[in-house]
Amino acid sequence: MGEIATSKRQITIYYNPESLIAEKTLAFAKAEGLAILEIDVLKTPLTGTQLAELSSRLNMEIKDLVNQEHEFFENISETAEFSTDDWIKMIRSNPEILKLIALQGDKTVLVHTPTDILKV
Repeated sequence: MGEIATSKRQITIYYNPESLIAEKTLAFAKAEGLAILEIDVLKTPLTGTQLAELSSRLNMEIKDLVNQEHEFFENISETAEFSTDDWIKMIRSNPEILKLIALQGDKTVLVHTPTDILKV
């Protein structure tokens, strides 16, 4: 059993409230009448264990959970190499770089468009 609690009755969304896609996705989910548990990652940062669990659920590396288009990366060389621990520290220190993630039961998706929420 993982550290992240899930339910088949509601969709848990890990989001940055400053993100336009998060705003649109939450509005879409509410308009669709979906039961949503909102986790604002700026107010409730994820632990390293939770980040590892999310990446495992998505079959991705932790670096793939990061929006590398975010302004945070403007001054970081594209050739820079980071370890998994480095990525975890980066996300924990700057949770706004985390991509929008939704999960329900045993399904987890990265949300790129508001309708992606329907994939969980």
